[in-house]
Amino acid sequence: MKKAAVIGSGFGGLALAIRLQSAGIATTIYEARDRPGGRAYYWEKDGHVFDAGPTVITDPDCLQQLWALSGADMAADVDLVPVRPFYRLSWPDGTTFDYDNDDASLERQIAALDPADVAGYRRFLDYSAGVFEEGYRKLGTVAFLDFASMLKAAPQLARYQAWRSVYSMVSSFIRNEKLREAFSFHTLLVGGNPMTTSAIYALIHKLEKDGGVWFAKGGTNALIRGMVRYFERLGGTLRLDDPVVRIGTSEGQVRTVATRSGHSAVYDAVASNADVVSTYGLLGDERKQRKLKAKRFSPSLFVVHFGTTGDWPDVPHHSIVFGPRYRGLLDDIYKGGGLAPDPSLYLHHPTATDPSMAPNGHSTFYVLAPVPHLGKANVDWEVEGPRYRDQVLSILEQRFMPGLRDRITTMFHYTPFDFRDDLAAHLGSAFSLEPVLTQSAWFRVHNRDPDIGSLYFVGAGTHPGAGIPGVVGSAKATAALMIEDLAG
Repeated sequence: MKKAAVIGSGFGGLALAIRLQSAGIATTIYEARDRPGGRAYYWEKDGHVFDAGPTVITDPDCLQQLWALSGADMAADVDLVPVRPFYRLSWPDGTTFDYDNDDASLERQIAALDPADVAGYRRFLDYSAGVFEEGYRKLGTVAFLDFASMLKAAPQLARYQAWRSVYSMVSSFIRNEKLREAFSFHTLLVGGNPMTTSAIYALIHKLEKDGGVWFAKGGTNALIRGMVRYFERLGGTLRLDDPVVRIGTSEGQVRTVATRSGHSAVYDAVASNADVVSTYGLLGDERKQRKLKAKRFSPSLFVVHFGTTGDWPDVPHHSIVFGPRYRGLLDDIYKGGGLAPDPSLYLHHPTATDPSMAPNGHSTFYVLAPVPHLGKANVDWEVEGPRYRDQVLSILEQRFMPGLRDRITTMFHYTPFDFRDDLAAHLGSAFSLEPVLTQSAWFRVHNRDPDIGSLYFVGAGTHPGAGIPGVVGSAKATAALMIEDLAG
């Protein structure tokens, strides 16, 4: 029996390990932290369950496919429930917009902002459906290992004007500025700037429209636990709290994995779900590290987790709280220089869907603000964290959660320093490489290393990119390569 190691137990690592184990490859996952999940870690504090993220589950079929490999049903391990609306968007002037896949409601709300944009939205939806078919269904789970594969995809990418940004493409169909923001903000959920991310990422709208937005009862961590249970039933091994400290090679091939505890094992193949820069550090490959460090990395996040007394019936599960600026704020985040005084926020309210994530009579939340990564802003988060936390909570309190701070019973925050230290994320980036066209597909870290034999990548840093469908798609692409290579 062939043996494979997967470094990191995030969604991508777990999905890859499940595919390998289902194919009869004895697979061991190495996880540095005390719990599986990677960025989908969680904390239990004062009776609350706090998911680290990600919290938006789309395309549940890509997950169900993992269980179907062995004829199982995901429902035996995970209870997914729909979230409606998908997001409530709000602006400083009091305008709100409930974003979901109810066509009548969506078009009614569009017409209230600009009747002419209803027809424009329909054209945008057609465009989104086209790039969804080309960019997600056809290319999202196929590895780009040579430039010829990129050239083969080029005509379709050109047909959908992939060189344009998502915001530019949305603006070609829709003229109202709030609606432009409403239909372009999604790239931020995968680390991309709407002003520079390829228009191909407009496929996210069609992805959500067809597949809906879902939540795992018990939290995103419950989905992780379900994947682990399934993987272990298949015979896989998960080693927790034992970080890999070295990937050994011989004659240009990966051979061994060694951990902090002193454990060492020989494998036929190794795949990394860890940070791509840090992975090459485990190999001692300074040349590839330097090459990667010259690329553009996605921003980081500042996250405040808090619990309150009582419930908040007027606050939906997902809210996007736009600030007074859009383009200017994005410049602050992606070009750097300092912390924006007027951040836009994403508010996650899981107890709106699953009250069990808080003690009786309480609610659980997290609120995040995208912030520059550590290479773009010289911020001492030990000092600035508490100040920025208060600023973020003030915005929530003033905009739509009056009396919030008087009701908070527990609270902590997570900064770019934590992304760097807990996840070994280069520059504290929350999403790895920025998803611009020149860092996508063949231009991204390859699913199989072109120079080091038996070394593979999965997760946000490789093709197709971040987000649950993205990293699960990368697992499908990488698994196909590994299974074929190991069979040979």
